[in-house]
Amino acid sequence: VQLVESGGGLVQPGGSLRLSCVGSGFTVSTSVMVWGRQAPGKGIDWVSSIETDGRTDYTESVKGRFTISRDNAKNTVYLQMDNLKLEDTAVYYCLRGATRGQGTQVTVSS
Repeated sequence: VQLVESGGGLVQPGGSLRLSCVGSGFTVSTSVMVWGRQAPGKGIDWVSSIETDGRTDYTESVKGRFTISRDNAKNTVYLQMDNLKLEDTAVYYCLRGATRGQGTQVTVSS
């Protein structure tokens, strides 16, 4: 089982990024997939998840700004992040159970 994230970068406040997580060794559509983030000096916080039936959920601070989705054909989960704020700066991880990827850095700065 492997998860590989990409799509992070440096963006100004109010900007957008789309993170991708490609899964291998398992099927994304039959797994609960999670995005988490880790700010400097802190633990990993849950950001969003997508259930096998497609239901999605978000932490309160990103509701209305982030959208989680998946492409079953590409075995990939996405996190569309709009109207980014300074406090969204973190390393973002894709998780499936106890497995997580290497993370991708998102920096929001003016």
